[in-house]
Amino acid sequence: MDRGGCQMSGGGGSGGDGGPDRHGMITLEDLESFSEDQPSDSGNGSLEEGETMDDDSDRLLHYWQDVARGHQVEVSNEMAEPIQQLTTNNNGRSNREHVPFTLLSQKEKCGELLYEKRHYEKGHWACITMREDTYEQSICYGFMRIMRYICQQNSLGDYLGMSLPILTVVRTNENHSVIFQEVTVAYYLPTEHQAQPPQPQDSDIVIEVWPAAIVYTRPFSGPTNELTIINQINNMAELLESPGVCVNDSFIVAGYTNPAHSHRQNEIWFLERR
Repeated sequence: MDRGGCQMSGGGGSGGDGGPDRHGMITLEDLESFSEDQPSDSGNGSLEEGETMDDDSDRLLHYWQDVARGHQVEVSNEMAEPIQQLTTNNNGRSNREHVPFTLLSQKEKCGELLYEKRHYEKGHWACITMREDTYEQSICYGFMRIMRYICQQNSLGDYLGMSLPILTVVRTNENHSVIFQEVTVAYYLPTEHQAQPPQPQDSDIVIEVWPAAIVYTRPFSGPTNELTIINQINNMAELLESPGVCVNDSFIVAGYTNPAHSHRQNEIWFLERR
């Protein structure tokens, strides 16, 4: 069961339950791992001599299916084309755009970055809210549907370009001990599509205008699951000098790199109340 819609203001997407021993969402970095480990792709979308595009697509699909099994997720054969598009050069459009922000301040202790305070401008985001059995399943299935939107299932019928980070909006109970079932996966529309966002063919994906926001962010590495997210939320709450200025029941996990890597790069985001 799933639906669309979310907000950056803390009133939208929410979190889900998941076991502490599972990893977080499948991202495009899984495809980078494939490209690094396999000799079939030269890095610019070309194939080795004697290979066909179908052979390359099949290998990529099988790789994703293998990765997904570790998340208790099934990747259908219909994902072969989106995966192939996101892996190849796409006529020079394969570079990933980072969501723009202005750094307002940093808090450090003994040379260690504790957190940053940033300002994000108003922008269009493509969002889908999932309610699968586990937290990880919701993230994986949600992102695969976002992938289809990015690649071709949009009103332009074209590849839109990738942006980072992919955000997961979660909600917790009052004492931050439980993440609720709903999980919203959000993708920032690249700059060229901000003025006129292409409309999704998937009715559960909603284009939202998120208002400008002040965000407190803290980096962390490793897998993202229910346990690590709860720990990061509580750690961040202890570090903030005035945690009461932030939304208390809605948080964002920003994912930048492959969840299978032991040093995956993530951030926990707290939103300042408006």
